[in-house]
Amino acid sequence: MERLGILGGTFDPVHVAHLAAAAAARDQLDLTRILVVVAADPWQKRGRIGASAEDRLAMVEAAIDGVERLEVSRLELDREGPTYTIDTVRTLHDEAPERELFLIVGSDVAASIETWHRVDELRTAVTLAIVDREDVAPSIPPPGWHCVHVHMPRLDVSSTDLRRRIAAGESVDFLVPPPAARLLRARGLYTGA
Repeated sequence: MERLGILGGTFDPVHVAHLAAAAAARDQLDLTRILVVVAADPWQKRGRIGASAEDRLAMVEAAIDGVERLEVSRLELDREGPTYTIDTVRTLHDEAPERELFLIVGSDVAASIETWHRVDELRTAVTLAIVDREDVAPSIPPPGWHCVHVHMPRLDVSSTDLRRRIAAGESVDFLVPPPAARLLRARGLYTGA
């Protein structure tokens, strides 16, 4: 049976902590593969996204090119309307009902997951894989979810800070995977120009 990880996000821009979380989940949970799902129009971040969906997808493609068992997905980009995780989960389940689905989220996201669209359906459809930092006590799983924990080193990198750095002309070398950093520089992303 395929054990499929789903790591969704805006990836605005993708950074090393995203990829470290994916690799940790892949290895610790023995996942067959992980789909890195780029959100097109996430309802919780409306109006706060810096790069187009296609630019964000291209950065993720560049960042994970050649990384074993990580695949970029444009599933949410090809669907019209707002981006809801449950719709992606339902599509992946319908493609292969025997799959075991693991939704990979950070502990901050896990703490607010009860606010998500059609959360009751989501709760029964996936195992919640909560990524915790090794130097922090494991987060408390939300009630009613089947949860597993993934541990990774503490990497204090955020897309918000990276966008600020780029706009200020500061380097993001090694915070953003080099192929993705080259792409965002070539396209002039986040510079405010």
